[in-house]
Amino acid sequence: MKKLITSALPYVNNVPHLGNIIGCVLSADVYARFCRSKGYETLYVCGTDEYGTATETKAREEKLTPQQICDKYHAIHKEIYDNFNISFDIFGRTSTEKQTEIAQSIFQDLEVNNLIIEKKTKRTFCEKDSIFLADRFVEGVCPHCRYEDARGDQCDNCGKLLEPENLINSRCKICGSNPVLKETSHLYLELDKLQEKLKSWSQKSGDIGKWSRNAIQTTNGWFEKGLQARPITRDLSWGIPVPRPGYEEKVFYVWFDAPIGYISITANEREDWKEWWQNPEKVELYQFMAKDNIPFHTVIFPASLIGSGKNWTLLHHINSTEYLNYEDTKFSKSRNVGVFGDSVSDTGIHIDLWRFYLLANRPERNDSVFEWNDFIEKVNSEFIDNIGNMVNRALVYLKKNFDGEIKDVPLSDDQLKFVNDCRNDFIKVTEAIESVKIREGLRGILAIGNRGNKFFQDMTPWEKIKTEPEHAHATVSLIAYLVRSTAVALEPYMPETALKILDMMNLSNTGWEMIGSFNGLDGHKIGKPEILHKKLDVKLAEKFRKSFSGKCPEF
Repeated sequence: MKKLITSALPYVNNVPHLGNIIGCVLSADVYARFCRSKGYETLYVCGTDEYGTATETKAREEKLTPQQICDKYHAIHKEIYDNFNISFDIFGRTSTEKQTEIAQSIFQDLEVNNLIIEKKTKRTFCEKDSIFLADRFVEGVCPHCRYEDARGDQCDNCGKLLEPENLINSRCKICGSNPVLKETSHLYLELDKLQEKLKSWSQKSGDIGKWSRNAIQTTNGWFEKGLQARPITRDLSWGIPVPRPGYEEKVFYVWFDAPIGYISITANEREDWKEWWQNPEKVELYQFMAKDNIPFHTVIFPASLIGSGKNWTLLHHINSTEYLNYEDTKFSKSRNVGVFGDSVSDTGIHIDLWRFYLLANRPERNDSVFEWNDFIEKVNSEFIDNIGNMVNRALVYLKKNFDGEIKDVPLSDDQLKFVNDCRNDFIKVTEAIESVKIREGLRGILAIGNRGNKFFQDMTPWEKIKTEPEHAHATVSLIAYLVRSTAVALEPYMPETALKILDMMNLSNTGWEMIGSFNGLDGHKIGKPEILHKKLDVKLAEKFRKSFSGKCPEF
């Protein structure tokens, strides 16, 4: 099966922070790199989500046009993801003619299938600014949890989706005045007509594709309440035109068209895009996101595709994380609190160490927290003192005592047991990543490092070399083989580090098939060993905590 992988399209109006990065693009990158290493035909697609209220809001704030905002922040996002070594096959954007073409086509299919209705409703209208206020231009008190700064589309406190008309004490985000309700017409997608098909599909896909627990719970919650018709148009100027008479001044609601961006971004770059997006028998779709994006990918987007009647590739596996918070608060660009993607390189800490910690601390079942003390402690103790120590110790010893030559010789019972144990460990790591258990896979690699260090210590090659040099040579050669396998397994997580290990060994990465191999390099000579990564100074924790606390940076 082909592997079609997407990470949630980030809004183009902001700079992604560490939580955004681990929640979608970095997690998806690990799986995409693994799939390529396994030899699967893989396509990893992402891009910036550029239409809608969020862009109009940012344009007003920065006194730019929406297009200028999109151009500016698309470049910022791309630079950040490049710095994190995110291996997109395609990184595009939604403000394209292809996006308009495909979104309008899906809408027209839905209309032909009698799934679009028109309703006259009263929507929030700012008399001072003389405009209908889209969701994100309205703020107020959440009717569910009483959070005072809920947005018109969603409450950041309780996570519930909202309509701006339901907010208590609502206010216009532009001028602060209280909006009124004014009648307007909008088009709705009749999700209720699709409930049974959607429910049947989601239960089957959730079971076969092993959806994340929070995705299953969230989706089932929508079905239990009963799906309702949802508006798919908005009174905005920046968006995809609605191809229907009378709707010339309206555009599609961004959460109708945004997920279609995965398709259009692919179509913009690949003539064979239908081989990926209209080929469900041969393609498995894996989608990565934070938990707030779940219903749009398990209900609204598949409803649009199923309702169109076309043979679209539908979601196979959804991998949805909880939230990553910062120290004892939340990330805030406006308050300059927390680490954002554009300032990571300023710390001077190697990007692979950032990748390591975020993936080791990935919020899979509960929210997790980025803490500077924990970051430095885990990097030093769990990676550098473990994998880094094994790599350096084994290769230096091999170089110093055996001229760097790997030797295949008959093994003792203890050495054979070590080989079998390592192979079983790598089988478990492979199964974990294959099942998209990203953090579990990394934990398995760390455990293998601990096994290698213990084996070196137990076998005492520095003693054996005096009486049984062949035994000592076999021991250190086995660890060299283990280092090679570890580098290949580590590549999806820490690509530059993996390449450095293989370079030191005078080897190239030929793919996942070499994992668990403990022969075949007889007579091969490694290169010059180097320190993999220097340990981080514990004093950096306090320094960076102050730097990212909202005060002026002190790099």
